[in-house]
Amino acid sequence: MTKKKKPFVLRLKPEMMEALEKWAADEFRSVNGQIEWIINRALKDAGRQKDMDKGKDSKTTK
Repeated sequence: MTKKKKPFVLRLKPEMMEALEKWAADEFRSVNGQIEWIINRALKDAGRQKDMDKGKDSKTTK
């Protein structure tokens, strides 16, 4: 079963959006992909999400 991504509205200051657009372009990602990457990394760093690549809890790989 494939999980669908859930859409939602995100309001950002124009300056923040411009910075995200540049960062995403620098890393060859869409803005949406960049935001997902940022959130995913923050969740892993905080120990609130398992490492999706390895299927292990990120705390066990440190």
